[in-house]
Amino acid sequence: SAEAAFRGGPGAGVRRTELHAALHERAAALGIRTVAAKVGEIRQDQHTVTAAGLTARWLIAADGLHSPLRRVLGLDHPVPGPGRYGLRRHYPLAPWTDHVEVHWSRHGEAYVTPVGERLVGVAVLSRDRRPYDQHLAAFPALAARLADGPGATPVRGAGPLRQRALRRRAGRVLLVGDAAGYVDALTGEGIALAVATATAAVDCLSAGRPEDYPRRWARVTRRYRLLTAALLGAAGHPSSGRLIVAAAHRAPAVFRTAVRALQ
Repeated sequence: SAEAAFRGGPGAGVRRTELHAALHERAAALGIRTVAAKVGEIRQDQHTVTAAGLTARWLIAADGLHSPLRRVLGLDHPVPGPGRYGLRRHYPLAPWTDHVEVHWSRHGEAYVTPVGERLVGVAVLSRDRRPYDQHLAAFPALAARLADGPGATPVRGAGPLRQRALRRRAGRVLLVGDAAGYVDALTGEGIALAVATATAAVDCLSAGRPEDYPRRWARVTRRYRLLTAALLGAAGHPSSGRLIVAAAHRAPAVFRTAVRALQ
């Protein structure tokens, strides 16, 4: 095993539902208008774009991993090979550590995150499509810790995780977050990248230079894409995983540097 802490202090483990509620409350407090509508057709000309009955100068599409807007705009790019999938469940147990734990098996990885005083999230990422309990059985030490705690939530899943976009911009529409392309969840940077790419999009539009956004997107996401692709290659080979963990155990300073690169 190997252990490392973030440089700037601990992070925050929180359920996504609580985060969404906090974001919604903040937007409401700032007086931001929210429209509940489904975007289907997108129409745009030289000066405006129209979606869901609203017309504006620009549209930022942040509609997730399997972005319908990316598909409508003809920007989906097929990804060859077997896809990776994620499954997660929350358990009503007191966290046994204040770290995020990553457990490896020959089938995939399990990620354990403390998200409350008596709540632990356990997510599994794998190319093997099998029931959650079968995945969990591949991690005997972790399964033993969870044996006395019934699942607090149903199993939820997502995938395939790898997504590509032909471009990050189509006319007056800019793709941000997962909609702009996604490598994998194993480094846990989805929200950070969503914020970073959305900031880049807004900066480019504010400066009157939307044509700069694809380059800004590439620069903002480069470290994530390279590091995640490298770790994903190792995750696909159990022997590589064992070597990486052993090396991290023997060289903790190097491991800390790698972990802090994710901040």
